[in-house]
Parts: sequence; structure tokens; C-alpha cells
Amino acid sequence: MSSIILDCDLMNHPNSGLYHYCLNIGLRVNQQLERERKEPMKMYVPKAEKFSFAKPSHTIVEKSWHKFFKPFMIGCKVWHAPFQSGRIVPDKKSYPDVKVLLTIHDLNPLHEGKPLEEQKKSIAHTQSLIDRSDAIVCISEFTKADVLQNCNTGNKPLYVIHNGIHRVNIPSQTKSPERKIERPFIFGMGYVNTKKNYHVLLPLLKHNPGIEMVIAGRLDEPDYIETIHKTAAKMGVSERLHLTGPVSEDDKAWYLSNCMAFVHPSLAEGFGAPVVEAMLFGKPLFLSNLTSLPEIGGDAAFYFNGFDDEHMQAVFKDGMQRFHNENMSSIVINRGKFFDWEKSAAQYLKVYQSLL
Repeated sequence: MSSIILDCDLMNHPNSGLYHYCLNIGLRVNQQLERERKEPMKMYVPKAEKFSFAKPSHTIVEKSWHKFFKPFMIGCKVWHAPFQSGRIVPDKKSYPDVKVLLTIHDLNPLHEGKPLEEQKKSIAHTQSLIDRSDAIVCISEFTKADVLQNCNTGNKPLYVIHNGIHRVNIPSQTKSPERKIERPFIFGMGYVNTKKNYHVLLPLLKHNPGIEMVIAGRLDEPDYIETIHKTAAKMGVSERLHLTGPVSEDDKAWYLSNCMAFVHPSLAEGFGAPVVEAMLFGKPLFLSNLTSLPEIGGDAAFYFNGFDDEHMQAVFKDGMQRFHNENMSSIVINRGKFFDWEKSAAQYLKVYQSLL
């Protein structure tokens, strides 16, 4: 067995940022351990992901009977629980010597306008995981500050390790999707729900009749989706709005390569993985100025400081003009290079080793 195990339960959700988080951490950490000729980390995975980590021997497939007996815990010294709303598998009574590293991505329920009781429930669950952990990683300085303000971390070590850019299996960018867009278009990607706030972009279509908008990602909240469609119909822009649902890597690469700008007006992000992925393509970035997004976008992005029509149109118009006048594509690409999974994996490896 392995002395370090990463819980990859999050990989039950393919095409999500959390899926790629687990995949990249597992692959990159083991690449570094292999170079150092050290024992590999193992990943505790859903059955469908048995072959996702280069070697099947690097994975432990989750079984229903593991709730009663966990033979894979024999020899485990560090368990990495990668999500603040998830689980910690080794209970302290049965495995008192196993050190737990908890990664906290965000405390987004505090920033999404959720009911107070829902906020309290979410924080209470995160606090229970913090109480069981021996060290904590936050994926941004914003998340760290949020945790320190709203949770009790005691004297546990608290690190900030940014995510890297998702570079896994990025295909040829020449293949067009079935739903090819003929006119200039702005592009966004992520779960389509209230938190992502995509509806505020509809006036951009109204003010710019020559462009279209494509949003790719799981249609997460039926009521919100219906509201978007009704609002688009009322504005007369329905024919230029495309909510594609999840798309393939081929299609995503085409949209990112061919869009005129990338948009992400989210209300709450612990990091903003879609933004960093879009940076690879050097397109104008238009983000909300909320939570972690200014930290991630830096000077390479343009920010909506509010969501009224006139302000957003002014930011979009001025941003597009400045991007082209100042040839900012290289600035965006270079900003993306700052977020590197090799660097992040090396930082995680140091944290693991500090717990051994």
C-alpha cells in the first residue's frame, strides 16, 4: 500500500474543474515521485477512473464494503481530502495515526446569497473536516482569508497553493463543433447556475447586435435556465444565445480558439479554473470583480464592478479596444503560465512530506 493517498471521489463528476483538479494532482505528484524514485502516491477512485492515472497500480478502486473494512489504509500515513464540502474517509478512532490534509477550494455559500441556515450548515460541515485535519491547503489567498474569518483553524498549518492550468488532452484546435457559430461570439464555460451569473451578460447581446454568445457547461438549475431563456426572449436576443450543455475537449478548444472574448461574471469563486484555462488562448478576459477573480486575473483581465447594463457595455467596449490597441494577448498567455500544475504538485509534495 501507499503512505500517501488522495481521495478522488470528486472524479464522479467528469468534465468538472474538481475532476481535473484530482487528475492533475495525482498525475503530477507521481511524476515527481517517480523522478525521485520514491514510492508513488495512490488515488482512491470511482470504478470508472481505475485507468486514469498512467498505471492501474496507482489507483485503489472504491468498493461498497469499504465502509466496514479499509485494507488500503494499512501503511497509510497521509490522507488527502480534496474538498471542503466532501468527506474524510479514515475515522480518527480506527486510524488515529493517519494525518489528514484538507484542501479548501471556497466558502462560496457565504457569497451566493444563500439562506442563512444553508450558510451555517455548509460552514459547520467544513469546520468538522477542519477539526479532523492536521493541515489545510487553500487554493487562493482570498479563500485563505475567508477561512480565517469564518472558521476556527486553531494552530494547524495553513498553506496557499494555486491550481494549475488544465492541459490534459487538449486536442487539435482545427476541428469545428457540430454547433458551429458563424458570427463573432463571446464564450463562457462552467456550470450554468445562479452563482455563475450568466444572465447579466444578455444586455451585451442587445447592445451588440452583430455578436452571439456561447455558454458551455452543465445546465445545473432548470429554473435558472428557464429565466435566462425568458429574459433573452424578452430582449429579442434568443437566436444569438447558445447554452450548449457539456462539450467535448475538441469543441471547447474550438470555442476558446475562435471566440472574440471569454466572459466569467461569477458571484463567487475560490479560484476560477475556467478563467485560467482560457488564458492559454490569449483572448480578452471579462470577469466579475468578486471573491478570488481579481487575484487570478490580475492585470490581464477586465472587470465588471457591477452588473448594470451601461457599466457592463462600457467595460466590454473599452476592454476590447484596449486589448487590441495594446496587443494584450501575450500578457494574458503569460499570466496563465503563472498557474502551473508542476509547480503546484511540488508544493503539495512538500506539504505531504511535512506530515510523514
